[in-house]
Amino acid sequence: MEHVPVTVSCWLVPLHARVTRGDRVVELLAGPATVDLPAPANGRLHQRLVEEDEAVVGGQILGVIESG
Repeated sequence: MEHVPVTVSCWLVPLHARVTRGDRVVELLAGPATVDLPAPANGRLHQRLVEEDEAVVGGQILGVIESG
């Protein structure tokens, strides 16, 4: 099976914006497929650890959401 590179297409939420668990936060491209990743928790998008067009791997932390 061929490995398909995965890249961050775009962030759907600005930094420091409030998110609710399940909100779409970041869009990934894997070949012809587009996948939106949801917020795992309520809070604010405190930090982005990857930039748009950057390659990512499974299990990599893409951003930090601070609750409270």
